[in-house]
Amino acid sequence: MPMIKTRDNTQLYVKDWGEGRPVILMHGWPLSADSWDDQAFALAEAGFRAIAYDRRGFGRSEQPWSGYDYDTLSDDLADVMAATGAEDAAIIGFSMGGGEVARYMSRHGGKGVKQAGLIASVVPYMLQTDDNPNGVPQSVFDEMTAGMKADRAEFFADFLEDFFGAEENDVSDERLHWAWGLCMQAGLRPTLACAKAFATTDFRPDLAAFEVPTLIIHGTADETVPIDASAREAVKGIRNAELKEYEDAPHGLFATHGDELTDDLIAFLKG
Repeated sequence: MPMIKTRDNTQLYVKDWGEGRPVILMHGWPLSADSWDDQAFALAEAGFRAIAYDRRGFGRSEQPWSGYDYDTLSDDLADVMAATGAEDAAIIGFSMGGGEVARYMSRHGGKGVKQAGLIASVVPYMLQTDDNPNGVPQSVFDEMTAGMKADRAEFFADFLEDFFGAEENDVSDERLHWAWGLCMQAGLRPTLACAKAFATTDFRPDLAAFEVPTLIIHGTADETVPIDASAREAVKGIRNAELKEYEDAPHGLFATHGDELTDDLIAFLKG
């Protein structure tokens, strides 16, 4: 530690704070484990072991060419849990990270998992299709790809304004700059490949594999992952799930509604 090697020999950076029952935290796209710092710190102080890692291709982890599909990403989660000896764990995924939670529950049978959390998550299906009318049109993802290829730095500067609902939530320029720096740590290949993965992966078949208490939290003003196609559908398909809607909260609620999120996570984990 802090690096662990996955089954395909990719090195992942892992932060392991505190002692107690493990809580594995998966970050959103295109950030890093640092985006969980406020919650991880509070969890460790509350008597939990907070384990947050940089997804392959992001933060301080290695940037291989391949492996940015959810089967491989859920295998990475399994390898992190094995390397850290995490048992009776809670696995909590923010945004793209919710997909790792869902695919781990189905692909790995929820091994070692006692509780699950989907925070502003892409689960169950982001893409607008005939049978998913509330999803996001493919044209939006195509525009995102074009923007990242043309000028990734400028794209993310604009993207983060909506991500945090910066004007409505009085997010500081310093916070935006910090998040922009996390975005720019990621490689171009993983950034594009993971955007395709979270946009097009259908997790609806994975929902039946959730057999543990599951907390779903989502903001009603989320413009990045609209709540109607995500949380409100996920809670219908997951047994023993609870949905908490944060009124007028944007996508980046770990920052704008951080205290509320921390309190709800700790209450859930102790429940």
